[in-house]
Amino acid sequence: MLQKLQQRWKVNSINLVLIIFTFALGGGLCGIGARKIMELTPVKEKIIWTLTYCILITLLWPFCVLLISIPLGQFAFFKNYLLKLWIKLSGRKVPAIPLIAVFASGAGSNAQKIIDHFSRDPTAGKVALVVCNKQGAGVLDIAQHHQIATILLDKKQFFNTDYYIGELKKRNINFIVLAGFLWKIPSSLIKAYRNKIINLHPSLLPNYGGKGMYGSRVHEAVIAAGEKESGITIHYVDELYDHGNIIFQATCSIDETDTADSLAEKIHLLEHQHYPAIIHQVVKLQNRS
Repeated sequence: MLQKLQQRWKVNSINLVLIIFTFALGGGLCGIGARKIMELTPVKEKIIWTLTYCILITLLWPFCVLLISIPLGQFAFFKNYLLKLWIKLSGRKVPAIPLIAVFASGAGSNAQKIIDHFSRDPTAGKVALVVCNKQGAGVLDIAQHHQIATILLDKKQFFNTDYYIGELKKRNINFIVLAGFLWKIPSSLIKAYRNKIINLHPSLLPNYGGKGMYGSRVHEAVIAAGEKESGITIHYVDELYDHGNIIFQATCSIDETDTADSLAEKIHLLEHQHYPAIIHQVVKLQNRS
């Protein structure tokens, strides 16, 4: 039963325990609160007292659970849980949640930040798929840990057929995020998801972009050129390398003592700070249109 709850709520075992604990403490707190309120009322008849007590518990329960969830670190889960419960009870139509596919090739540090961001607010979007072109890449372990479906790409199929477009459509993917994905996106996939694919580049485009400019190569080129600042560029993906319309840029200074490695650390901080939030904004805007 606990395993089924863990899969249904998509949480790890520690958070599952904290969620159950919150349910229990919240229920106990609203029971105590309702009883205290009843002691202040003149109601004595047993049937009316019981009915009023049950109504009070029902009204107090959401507030008590949210209150308890704050120190236990489960506020985001219960906020969304109660929102879904309210939508269901009120008979309203549940809004469609945008489904995101993250394309990555490596360890997946940015993918992890994106997954963490949307797990805190599942109504904004959901990372429903991780697509990778490298067997054994760390991002696949991250996906497995979060129980997210994965696709390991075949190079010939990816570049020479529309097979993966069908796979993405079949899984109802609305948006594609590139997070350290090293293959060029085929034009057919770009056409199928026009203005719905975004990329993160570790320089201030249009400088230090283009074919072969990724990872440490970018930072080495920036340092060699004697630049005083670098940064990140979040942009839409089109048919050319690092060419699509720019959505957002953030900068960092470069000191005389900086190396490609130390600059990479500064860039990673900017990536983790801004990329998930900008994705959130873009997905939200796209979902409204």
